[in-house]
Amino acid sequence: MLAIIKTGGKQYKVAEGDKIKVEKIEGEDGSKITFSEVLFVGDEKDAKVGTPLVEGAKVEATIVKQGRHDKVWGIKHKAKKRYKVKFGHKQLFTEVEINKIA
Repeated sequence: MLAIIKTGGKQYKVAEGDKIKVEKIEGEDGSKITFSEVLFVGDEKDAKVGTPLVEGAKVEATIVKQGRHDKVWGIKHKAKKRYKVKFGHKQLFTEVEINKIA
């Protein structure tokens, strides 16, 4: 069974047992969460495509860990103004394990 869920402004293709990293979601490690914005549910035999969401469909998951990605460097620069700034950013993420697609 496959599903496409929407969270954090992004879409993810998931199946039962998958571990994915999504944008930060509030919650403790080991707590249960439910994704209600499901865009597609299906398998080889039948599929349901939402317009835009599939009614009554939800994906249940468990939070595995909270963390931060590796640092990404960026530069701001203004030509002919002697202005150059280097900055770094570490994005927060939540790793979840998909338990059930209903």
